[in-house]
Amino acid sequence: MMLDYNDHINTYGDNLVRLYDFDRVQAEKFSKAIQETIIINKKQLDLTTTDFIQGRNCHLTLRISKEDLGITTLDKINFFCDLTLIGYEKMILLLKPFCSKETKGHQYLYDIDSSTDFLFSPSGTW
Repeated sequence: MMLDYNDHINTYGDNLVRLYDFDRVQAEKFSKAIQETIIINKKQLDLTTTDFIQGRNCHLTLRISKEDLGITTLDKINFFCDLTLIGYEKMILLLKPFCSKETKGHQYLYDIDSSTDFLFSPSGTW
């Protein structure tokens, strides 16, 4: 599974952090990592420290927040995804189709008015 950042993906200046190039097994590992680390243990999760995610041009840390803010950065290298526990529970539900079978589809992992979206896409496309 690869993690990268894409700057200015459209004419509105939106940005994209994406997880791509993965199969059903890796999607399941990602879902379990969120469940165990964030929801159960209430700890942050640095995705590039997992054994199945390789950061290409950025780092992303998932953190628990009092409100759903989405992904932010100060330097376009180190990113933070700040969501409530409910936001992460919703994310796990969005991951379920990728964990149950191989698919070519894609899914944005939150619906927040933010300049940086979080894309989950086996083929990397959107």
